[in-house]
Amino acid sequence: MLRQELGDSLKARGLPTAEHCIVVSIDQQKLWFFGGEVVREYVVSTARAGVGCVADSLRTPPGLHRVAEKIGADAPPGMVFKARVPTGRIWTEGPAPEDNLITTRILWLEGLEPGRNAGRDAAGQLVDTKARFVYIHGTNQAERLGTPNSHGCVLLSDGDVVDLFDRTPVGTPVYLR
Repeated sequence: MLRQELGDSLKARGLPTAEHCIVVSIDQQKLWFFGGEVVREYVVSTARAGVGCVADSLRTPPGLHRVAEKIGADAPPGMVFKARVPTGRIWTEGPAPEDNLITTRILWLEGLEPGRNAGRDAAGQLVDTKARFVYIHGTNQAERLGTPNSHGCVLLSDGDVVDLFDRTPVGTPVYLR
């Protein structure tokens, strides 16, 4: 059903269906990866502030996206990234800092719906997912997965983000619902 929903969304926008795809349920705090016959389910965290596309809203943008870039292929688990660059610092177990860190791997998302999650909306507000730096990435707060806890990104445990990263080609459609 989820894969069909994504396929319908791609077709409605004149885009080809894909062998690989990702569906994120914001309500259920889950992510499904579909690749051929392989289906993987992961527990995630999306935005504390809910759903939305406007820049600086700290919300998770709904709709159709694609994986535009993959960052951190050779980074060790727990590597902390700042502005998509590895800092050299490895997050280890212990009391989590107050805020989320970007760890291990980054799948940088790009919106595919002009006026909704790409470019600007009808009011002229920036709604561009890529320009907002919305990612699927690892987190230092894995114990909070399953509840909204991000600033707009989709968070996974370090182990799960490595698994998803390795399975996901650049260009993979991602549907956030």
